[in-house]
Amino acid sequence: MANVQLYKYNAAFYSIKQESATYFANEFLESELDNDHVAWLNFHGIDETESIEHLCQKLGIDKLSIENIHHQVRRPKIEEYTKYMSFYVMSALPKEEGNPYLHQDQISFLMGDNYLISFQDKPSDHFTDVRDRIEKGRGKIRTKGPDFLMFRMLEAIIDNYFEVLEEISLQIETIDAKLHVVHDKTILTSIELEKRKLIELRKIAQPMRDITVQLKNSESPFIQSSNRHYYRSLHSSCTSVLEEIDANKQILEGMANLYYAAQGQRMNEIMRVLTVVSSIFIPLTFIVGVYGMNFEHMPELKYTYGYYSVIAFMIALGIGLLLIFRKRGWLKK
Repeated sequence: MANVQLYKYNAAFYSIKQESATYFANEFLESELDNDHVAWLNFHGIDETESIEHLCQKLGIDKLSIENIHHQVRRPKIEEYTKYMSFYVMSALPKEEGNPYLHQDQISFLMGDNYLISFQDKPSDHFTDVRDRIEKGRGKIRTKGPDFLMFRMLEAIIDNYFEVLEEISLQIETIDAKLHVVHDKTILTSIELEKRKLIELRKIAQPMRDITVQLKNSESPFIQSSNRHYYRSLHSSCTSVLEEIDANKQILEGMANLYYAAQGQRMNEIMRVLTVVSSIFIPLTFIVGVYGMNFEHMPELKYTYGYYSVIAFMIALGIGLLLIFRKRGWLKK
């Protein structure tokens, strides 16, 4: 069951009502909306399709806009109608417990002259600060219209992007520390996971920047000209998010290259050790092979101290090769 909150406020008062979607579908009337206050109706979950559709029909919402609440369009864009404007964006929160990937949520907006309706695809809280501003009268929010409320909500969503980036940055620092001190096969997996999260975040933040461009350039009567500069600041924030995403991706790619280089260096060291060992034992194996032949007429086989002489020669040869390799620096790490 969807959890729905209704905030009504102006400079002098505010009220909060929390009920089911069915209740508001039956009780929330267009006649309640007037220029004396702003109404913000927020849905935590969109499972009650019939109730949402019934409410929207009462407010004169187009059928296509209702469908877009439940289905993602290929490219988010602002749709303007006579009585309202609509669009949706994707939010992101740091990973949930047990889920290594981003927590994503589609949030749809319907904004009229004196109301704003928001639909969250999943029951999650992005707007704690917005509610706090309304309840405590902080800032300008209670003296402004629904367009300023929508600005604050979009700002909160973009702030969540920065929270995700901050968590990814902490993970990058952890990976970097491991990369330089330990040999851990899971490092590459961690690098690829963080890169995937950045790719997902870019897919979310890029459309948000496009929406902010449309909003700051919009001539819609639902956005007051005195508030358009707020949307310009949102566009700047989105640009900063995308730039930080690209910077972190470059860092991760550099770390992946460093990981492969370190692996190659370790392999080279292993091959060097094997080469040194092989270089020492190849001549020794040759000597053993020569005297392992079962020919009857081998002069050295009759020497009294032949065995000891060969062993001493093999030891001297091995030590001599070690000294040569050491002098050339092949035994250094």
